[in-house]
Amino acid sequence: MSDRRLLIVEDDEGFARTLARSLEKRGYAVRTLHAPDRIADTVADFRPGFAVVDLRLGHASGLGCVEQLNALDPAMRIVVLTGFASIATAVEAIKLGATNYLTKPADTDDIERAFEAVAGNAETSLSARPTSIKTIEWEHIHQTLAETGFNISETARRLGMHRRTLARKLGKRHV
Repeated sequence: MSDRRLLIVEDDEGFARTLARSLEKRGYAVRTLHAPDRIADTVADFRPGFAVVDLRLGHASGLGCVEQLNALDPAMRIVVLTGFASIATAVEAIKLGATNYLTKPADTDDIERAFEAVAGNAETSLSARPTSIKTIEWEHIHQTLAETGFNISETARRLGMHRRTLARKLGKRHV
């Protein structure tokens, strides 16, 4: 694994710039991509040992980036960062090779801890609180969104709801 070289794959250029500056101050050499199309070239040229991947990259899914990064370097520590987490995407991200999965807002400390936390923690507390209907609904919507490549019209069709209703629900979650 390359020492302190980090790749950020994030479509929000302002957030990517801020995150890059913060991680550079901590001694990382950082490269940023705003779309997944140049991952293979960047990894071959830069050889990062760490990556931060946004789950939603415009209309693309960051899960494909995770899979590609893991295939290029299985030792790379990959953290998926998302503003709209779901159990389904967390499980898929880990299966595809992510080291960890964080929800926004996450700061640089959270990301560094996620890089270090490679092994699981059996002492993690179990929540006694049952999952709410809203959470279950959101997870189902998000899973369907991921399955359709974040195509809102197709997701609405599969869920049996009007596209505007789905868009309104997504807007409430700041997607």
